[in-house]
Amino acid sequence: MPETLLEQHAEALRLFGERVRAVTGDQWDAPTPCAEWNVRELVNHVTGEQLWIPPLVTEGRTVEELGDAFSGDVLGDDPVAAWDRASAAAHAAFAASGALDRTVRLSYGPALGSAYCSELTADCVVHTWDLARGIGADDRLPDGLVEFSIKEVMPYADGLAASGMYAAPLEVPAGANAQTRLLGLVGRKG
Repeated sequence: MPETLLEQHAEALRLFGERVRAVTGDQWDAPTPCAEWNVRELVNHVTGEQLWIPPLVTEGRTVEELGDAFSGDVLGDDPVAAWDRASAAAHAAFAASGALDRTVRLSYGPALGSAYCSELTADCVVHTWDLARGIGADDRLPDGLVEFSIKEVMPYADGLAASGMYAAPLEVPAGANAQTRLLGLVGRKG
C-alpha cells in the first residue's frame, strides 16, 4: 500500500493509466458517471490536469500566464501515449526536490505543492472509478487510496457541487464501505 504522498500519486496515475489502456476503439464515445463527459472527454480532462502540473510546479508559472494552453483536445490521435507522457511529466514535477514544499499559484489562489498533489491524487482516484464504469471494467479502488481521498475531499465536499465540477454529495447508508462513502461525497452512486 502506498505510504507517502508521492507513492499515492504514482499509484493513482498507474490505476487511471490501466483503465485508459483498457479502453477499446468503440468505447471512446461511451457515457461516464460524469454526465457532461464521455470516455474520451473524461480521459482528456484528466490528461489535461496532468499537463498543468509541470509549468505550475516546476516553472512557477500561473494559470493566467498559461491561459488556454491546455484547452480543447490534448489527446490527439493516440490517447494512451498522450496520457503516458502527461502523467510521467506530472509525477516527475511533483517528485522533484522541493516541489511539494513550493507554493503553486492556482486558479483559486496560492497552495503548497503538497496540497495540489493531494487534490489531484484524489481527483484521479475518483475519475479512475468514473472511467472504469464508463468502459465496464473493475471499479474497485484500493482501500488506501480511497481512505486518502476521503480525507482529502471531506473538508470541501459540500463546496464541490457549487463549483459545478461535481454533483451534490449523496447520503450513504450507515456502515457503508469506504469506497461508497467516497463516491457519495462526490455525488456518485456506487
